[in-house]
Amino acid sequence: MMLEPPTPTVTVWYDGDCPLCSREIAWLRRLDRRGGIDFVNLAAGGSCPLDRATLLERFHAREADGPLVSGAAAFAAMWRAIPVLRPFGRLARIPTVLWMLERAYRLFLVVRPGLQAGFSRFAGPPRELR
Repeated sequence: MMLEPPTPTVTVWYDGDCPLCSREIAWLRRLDRRGGIDFVNLAAGGSCPLDRATLLERFHAREADGPLVSGAAAFAAMWRAIPVLRPFGRLARIPTVLWMLERAYRLFLVVRPGLQAGFSRFAGPPRELR
């Protein structure tokens, strides 16, 4: 009897040219053992629900047939698809928690360019996992 591969429940769009993002996605792929996430690398020409520049400004995700979300809400959607991170994703459904996560994400966006520059200087390319 052949088992069908799982159907991803979340689609995530990420910047494959960003060394920081690529490392994080590689780690999340390892955690996503059930194949619940479709990771779309925008640098490799993956299909886009919005223009590429808009998708590269913030992290975006979509759960099943739900709305496209960005920032902390996108991370929470992705976390809910990974069993070990699901409690964090569920916690982010609480409006106050999501609000705090979004503020932290916006702060991260301010320091992200510096982190990317430093990361690309000191870290080699991410290990290919798939």
